[in-house]
Amino acid sequence: MRTARPGTRTALAVALLAGATALTGCGAVSFGRTAPAGAPMGAATTPSTASSDPTPSETSPSSNTTTPASPATTTSPTSSGSPTTTTAPTTTTPPKPKPKPVPTEGDTLHPGDSGPYVLSVQKRLSSLGYWLGTPDGTYGGLTGQAVMALQKAAGLGRDGVFGPATRKALEAGVRPQSRVGGTGVEIDKGRQLILVVRGGSVTTILNTSTGSGQPYQTRGGGTAIAATPAGSFSVFRTVNHLDKGPLGDLWRPRYFNGGIAVHGAGYVPGYPASHGCARVSNPAMDMIWADNLMPVGSRVVVY
Repeated sequence: MRTARPGTRTALAVALLAGATALTGCGAVSFGRTAPAGAPMGAATTPSTASSDPTPSETSPSSNTTTPASPATTTSPTSSGSPTTTTAPTTTTPPKPKPKPVPTEGDTLHPGDSGPYVLSVQKRLSSLGYWLGTPDGTYGGLTGQAVMALQKAAGLGRDGVFGPATRKALEAGVRPQSRVGGTGVEIDKGRQLILVVRGGSVTTILNTSTGSGQPYQTRGGGTAIAATPAGSFSVFRTVNHLDKGPLGDLWRPRYFNGGIAVHGAGYVPGYPASHGCARVSNPAMDMIWADNLMPVGSRVVVY
């Protein structure tokens, strides 16, 4: 048998490789390792020591610290056959809104304002008898009720906003006086105020809303006028919980004239809006109970 020369053996290997390539029709054949799926045609694979599991970050082997990965890029073919590269959009943090400036002396105050100036206004209102709970430096609902009561006493617009005219009234110490003296509660329908009177002096002033004067349908299907009759009465019944009546819910009412009472409500506007009762805020009604300002038998004068 004839022995092939070294050059002939090499030529034979090249011929076999070329024949295998022609049979596959999909690029070069890799013996021993398979090209990963999705790799570009003709790409060679080489051994790598990197982990086969992709991670969203890169770890430096020297420091073991993790750094964020760069924005992901993807490559996809176009209709013309040329690959295009798309970079994922980066996430941006929206700018933080600017904090609301703290009002200073002389500024107009609105619900939601807070700060030392609000606290000084609250303390001045409280000293004049306009009840707003405990001054805390925040212009909340009770402060708005006290400001509205001051506006009513001063004959101003009743919007609950502490503006220039309201500030002048507060600086002047405007406050209503008792009309009948003695001890009891007075309901001033003209100014929509409730005055707690002790020994002839007004000690507490509350914003109220009395009968609207508008017609409404009664339980029996008739029509009546929403009115708070004037006169001198006395508290004859109290209910220390939510009293569900035919015309609405009354919070801890103190009845003084039939079904008419001073009671707490979730809404106390600056104008007459009730069916006949005298509304105050729910916290104000809680205060009346806590301080026993309208005990059974006490006087209530409506004018």
